[in-house]
Amino acid sequence: MILNLNKMLFLIILVISTLITLSANNWLSMWMGLEMNLMSFIPLISKKKNKKSSQAMMIYFLTQSIGSITLLFSILMNSIMFMYPSLSNDPIIMMTMASIMIKVGAAPFHLWLPEMMTKLNWPECMLLMTWQKVAPLTILSNMTLNNWFLYISVFASTMVGGLAGLNQTSLRKLLAYSSISHLGWMMMFMTVSTSWYKYLIIYSLLIIMICTLMKKNVFFINQLMVSSVSLTEKMTYTILILSLGGLPPLLGFLPKWMVMQSLINSNLYFLMIIMMLLSLLTLFYYLRMMTSLILAYSMTSKWMTYNSSNKYLLFMALSINFMLPIFINIKIF
Repeated sequence: MILNLNKMLFLIILVISTLITLSANNWLSMWMGLEMNLMSFIPLISKKKNKKSSQAMMIYFLTQSIGSITLLFSILMNSIMFMYPSLSNDPIIMMTMASIMIKVGAAPFHLWLPEMMTKLNWPECMLLMTWQKVAPLTILSNMTLNNWFLYISVFASTMVGGLAGLNQTSLRKLLAYSSISHLGWMMMFMTVSTSWYKYLIIYSLLIIMICTLMKKNVFFINQLMVSSVSLTEKMTYTILILSLGGLPPLLGFLPKWMVMQSLINSNLYFLMIIMMLLSLLTLFYYLRMMTSLILAYSMTSKWMTYNSSNKYLLFMALSINFMLPIFINIKIF
């Protein structure tokens, strides 16, 4: 019980630290919020007598510390620049952006993310891919983003997310590379629109559903077929993964549609085509994940024969993913 209370305390601090960063009106308060966030996430991933969780803690602490030091240095340099207006401000902006990219795991500073994900369980992976992105991306969106450095990172993130996932069999690594690819789309959305948070909300919703449905013993592609007993579970896995890939008419297509619409309005056709082609690579390895499920012989011939404890969760996941026409009609987005 004490352990659960400890975890609850650190979870509350995690939420509060992100809210501090979101509501801060100066750089130092933002940095402080990020530091609190780092120090509260580390106890959440710690496990007693577990070598992998210790390695994950060290990887996370070292990379986030490097990002924090770079951010703090760029903040101090920025205050010096105010005294000398004749000097160029571009290197400082690039340094600040690089520090945020290190923290969030965007390419070319992405190498720690897949390595760390393989050493975590699904709930911690879910937190890392969703909540831990909110504060750094909000800081990044507050900056002047018409910078060539950001475009390089967007291109690198979508390319790494597409190519590096092709030869992976670990589901956690696949979702890590998928996360890097989606980060590229989110950062691109920031440059052309202020509605990037809608992308993050839908992506987080899909990741939460996928991580909730993945059982504790499912970590590799060949374990998927063994673990999902019923036809309902197989269909739900398939639809969720394809939705994450952005396949219409599923819900995951909506954020990518919004990005493409914004890029067309900004006349960035070439960049949009490149991002779409690289996104097809991610869809390819999603399909490879699902092929074993779709083509495998199912022991249950009826839709709801298997009495699963996740039955209502599966029904909710399926319902949410087919709500794209509703979102379009009520014009929330």
